[in-house]
Amino acid sequence: MAEGLQTASHGATVLDAARGGVSAADYRAFVLESWRRCIDDFGLAPERRDEPEVLDRADIAERREACCHLVEMAKSEMTNLYQQVAGSGYSILLSDADGVVLNYIGDPLFTTAAASAGMVNGASWSESAQGTNGIGTCLVEKRPIVVHREEHFFTKNTGLTCSAAPIFEPTGEIAGVLDASSESHMAQQHTVALVNMSAQLIENRLFICRMRDNYVVRFHSRPEFVSTLGEGIIAFDPSGRLRAANRSALFQLGLSTVDEIAGRPIQEIFNLRADDALSRAQRQSTHPQPLRDVQGGRRFYASFQAPSEQMESNSRGLAVPRAFAPMEAPAAGLPLDGMQFGDTRMKRNAERAAKLIERDIPFIVLGETGTGKDVFARALHQAGPRRSKPFVAVNCASIPETLIESELFGYRPGAFTGASREGSRGKIVQAHGGTLFLDEIGDMPLELQARLLRVLEERAVIPLGGETPIDVDIQLISATHQNLKQQVMDGGFREDLYYRLHGLSLQLPPLREREDRRELIQHLLDVEAGGPDRLEIEPEALALMDAYEWPGNIRQLRNTLRTLVGLSEGGVIRVGDLPDDLLLGEDSLELPARPSNPLDVAERDAILRELEAAHWNVTRVASKLTLSRNTLYRKMKRYGIKPPR
Repeated sequence: MAEGLQTASHGATVLDAARGGVSAADYRAFVLESWRRCIDDFGLAPERRDEPEVLDRADIAERREACCHLVEMAKSEMTNLYQQVAGSGYSILLSDADGVVLNYIGDPLFTTAAASAGMVNGASWSESAQGTNGIGTCLVEKRPIVVHREEHFFTKNTGLTCSAAPIFEPTGEIAGVLDASSESHMAQQHTVALVNMSAQLIENRLFICRMRDNYVVRFHSRPEFVSTLGEGIIAFDPSGRLRAANRSALFQLGLSTVDEIAGRPIQEIFNLRADDALSRAQRQSTHPQPLRDVQGGRRFYASFQAPSEQMESNSRGLAVPRAFAPMEAPAAGLPLDGMQFGDTRMKRNAERAAKLIERDIPFIVLGETGTGKDVFARALHQAGPRRSKPFVAVNCASIPETLIESELFGYRPGAFTGASREGSRGKIVQAHGGTLFLDEIGDMPLELQARLLRVLEERAVIPLGGETPIDVDIQLISATHQNLKQQVMDGGFREDLYYRLHGLSLQLPPLREREDRRELIQHLLDVEAGGPDRLEIEPEALALMDAYEWPGNIRQLRNTLRTLVGLSEGGVIRVGDLPDDLLLGEDSLELPARPSNPLDVAERDAILRELEAAHWNVTRVASKLTLSRNTLYRKMKRYGIKPPR
């Protein structure tokens, strides 16, 4: 590529290179081909400085209406992409199949230059209008490209760097282009990779939207990648004949175009009959099931969707995908960088964890109840080399002490009264090759702590009633809301196990202290509503939620949002929809800390006495008093009982 060309010589260089002159060797083939089209087909001159072509409002509105689903599906991804490159002077554009800009998000650092270059809604960026450029040339190439500075045909555009990726319709025709443009001097390849990923997400959402009246198969060679960016999607009608396929489906099946399978019965592609495919879709199971392709015998995992389950209407009345939520796929979980939206401590946690996840180091996740320790543990698993192996979670507080040993270590047939005749492998063996997540590790009985330490040191498990050790290879992640150091000092937790678990500790902040609380609320609202921008929240309501203390942390927030989604009308959450404790404040619903009723006084004193005796282990006290933990917490709140700081 020719760098540092003077503006005055750019036109001469373009003409010379397009005709095969000496400078042609400095440019990529697709750029030279585009320059020739601009000269021979469109009669353009490099030094031309015409005002950019911009449609009037009526024409823009007509085009946006014709592409309403594309615009709707792209909105959230454009915002996400813009946030990833924010501060770098980028603007994000979406065009239709003719190269007309339908939507634009501009960086303030680039807005003036972008407007003068014609990067506004309604501007035409086809090659015939703007010469070689990201959008117009991508429409011709039908693949992700970067057009960098002097590669633009017009001299006036040589200050731009454009990274563009096509968005395809389910039937293979091009629907539009997603573009990120800036005045960067570097042709950054990571930008075009981000743009292409966003374009594929839009494309997959558009697929589900367009095919809402058909049955859908979502598949991948690895089950954890179903409902993620890389999944293949195929649509078929009630007769079992294939209608459409996305790019990933074509790639995984070794096909070039949708025409190769359109109209063919599904049994010619996969080893299942049409009635079987329909039956699986009607069962509405989201768990990926194995199947093979007929031609190559390759094994895939697939989930099936029926038409009535695919679509709902958003607040604007547009049909949007109900089930397509890559970031929330149960098998895939959230990526580490998806655990935060600007909070300093969460960002540091993700960065530190990412550096060590490839090493055999145990993690311990600390934080108050409801801060998302289990979700963070799954993100750690997904970020590591064991992501395709099992993730086995054990809640040490929810399993009775009499059963936790057999649950963890397994047992041989007949090991104890009531044991299964087949025996049990136990959770540790089930996690072999993958990740074992021990939640509420602080509630594990002392005698079992010794056995767990032996397993971690020897990497072998001896089941109850057995004698032969079973080798295990696990990544260990544990979590607790308790102060393990204090438990060690009090004799409630083994010091040697504490240091064995403590490879890297990650402290999750409570929701009330998170710097990205407002962004997190909006994200979780999108998740609970079934997709981005499907439900709006009034600014006043969002402000009240942002200001609330959230004693139950993210778990309380998600439950509240789930309720609000069900109660909302007209696609909007209003202040009047919020629960009373948010409107009136947390303290307004509490009874006096020291009750006057003799029975209440006695109950308060009894609870306080038991908590102090158990070193404020709420789980043990709840079990002793035959209460659920939630009930005990409510009573503590009612009587103003708070653990010592």
